[in-house]
Amino acid sequence: MKPVRAAVIGVGYLGRFHAQKYAALESVELVGVVDADESRARAVAEEVGTTAFTDHGALLDSVDVVSIVVPTRFHHAVAAQCLDRGVHVLVEKPVTTTLEEADDLIRLAAQNNLVLQVGHLERFNAAVRGLAELVGTPMFIESNRLAPFNPRGADVSVVLDLMIHDIDIILKLVDRPVSRIDANGAPVISSDIDIANARIQFDNGCVANVTASRVSLKAERKMRLFQRNSYIALDFQQRSLDIRSRIHTDRDVPAMEDIRSEQRAFDDGDAIRAEIADFVDCVVHGRTPLVTGADGRQALATAIEITRQLRDNPLPDQPSQ
Repeated sequence: MKPVRAAVIGVGYLGRFHAQKYAALESVELVGVVDADESRARAVAEEVGTTAFTDHGALLDSVDVVSIVVPTRFHHAVAAQCLDRGVHVLVEKPVTTTLEEADDLIRLAAQNNLVLQVGHLERFNAAVRGLAELVGTPMFIESNRLAPFNPRGADVSVVLDLMIHDIDIILKLVDRPVSRIDANGAPVISSDIDIANARIQFDNGCVANVTASRVSLKAERKMRLFQRNSYIALDFQQRSLDIRSRIHTDRDVPAMEDIRSEQRAFDDGDAIRAEIADFVDCVVHGRTPLVTGADGRQALATAIEITRQLRDNPLPDQPSQ
């Protein structure tokens, strides 16, 4: 079988990792890496043993797949050009800046029978995949994604920078329409929202309380899920699950011995490599990706509504934007 010909468009902090993973896959030929910064493109190309480009259009006729790891405002233009040229696309999250742009990419991918995968990396965290196997009908979900300030993501709000990871996972776990969202937050260091909380209610009564901050003293990425007869705590960083479940007995009110405790730890793994390998496999075998364009759109729609509320209803000492 011929190797899948790949390129990475945008080789900054995250794009460099994409290039490394493609270069390490035996089934892939990394044709080139692209960046507007020629010196950066050359440095990454030399590191992974490929060719540097500053214009992605110059190699689209020579590749089968691309990772698009450019700033979000360029996602639609670059991805649309790739899809128009018959190239399968893995685009980093958020999929685009607007729902109209997301719809256009989904249409182009379907029209040209191409894979459009969105880079919600946490879906490839082994503990998240383990959690998905345990979920029935969630009743309440609480998530906290806290991080120290990093200027690298400060060009967008904390909702699109961090919270969207948990939004995507929660939407997939609950798998019901959102009926109501209430959000609040504030800029602290940057000019955009740095800390935010959203209460997302679904049409079946499930509620998710989601908090994201990029002005915390330490990093924390945790999610807690409650459903009938079980409670599951997920630690993204430790890749672990802490499970409490009720053992069915004749007692109407459970005793302590009716509660079973279980801890599951998962291998560190390599989520980026798993994401890219899955993308390539979807292309080769015609599979639907784990994170589709529609998934990316759904997460974006929820994030946009949260962001709208934060900007339209600022805290008392914050100006409207």
